[in-house]
Amino acid sequence: MLAVAPFRTTFDSGGKAISIDCFIPQGDAQRFPAVIGLHGSGGGHASMTEPAAWLAARGFAVYLPHYFERTGTTGISDRGSLVRHFPLWGKALWDAVGYVEGQRQVDPEKIGLLGFSLGAYLALSVASVDPRVQAVVDFFGGFPKEMKLFMRRLCPTLILHGEADPTVPVEEAHHLRHMLEKNGIPYEMQIYAGVGHGFYGETWRDAGQRTVAFLQKYLTNAGR
Repeated sequence: MLAVAPFRTTFDSGGKAISIDCFIPQGDAQRFPAVIGLHGSGGGHASMTEPAAWLAARGFAVYLPHYFERTGTTGISDRGSLVRHFPLWGKALWDAVGYVEGQRQVDPEKIGLLGFSLGAYLALSVASVDPRVQAVVDFFGGFPKEMKLFMRRLCPTLILHGEADPTVPVEEAHHLRHMLEKNGIPYEMQIYAGVGHGFYGETWRDAGQRTVAFLQKYLTNAGR
């Protein structure tokens, strides 16, 4: 395991300073593959701190952008606000990718996205139009059907979903799988029987192991 040096800074998006938590491994590698992590609809950057540090200790430079700051949002109260703000959050993520690829610790050709719920929808949306993104880990999210009109590409994706999810139905995972298969894009998928929205205990540990193996395959060992 590598030591990790966390800190917070900001990047610009639409003239606004957006906070971003950074977890940088301390090691001999001059440049690390990067993972941008995206929280769900409840916000909660603190809930992502432990997973970010865990990934960073395994050799990834991890960044958590506070993308809600682009719209002054603290949480999602209704679908109308979600639909209204989603494009701006996407622009904030696009700008976050730009910030991350410019960091001296990062290999700019090895950038992945990881999202929880709403964050996964956002990650998959941006990855479908941004060639800088090389891999996506989707925790109980999906691909917005509206984005099919704008989609230009897909990238290797890990789908992790609870079979009994009452918030984001498991059909979203199967819809994404079908899209990836239709386009010949590599993917891995794990549906957890009886699991709802959010992972805990053994499910969380298994999802974490699958996440590391997937990111190592498509970022660390990408042959670049």
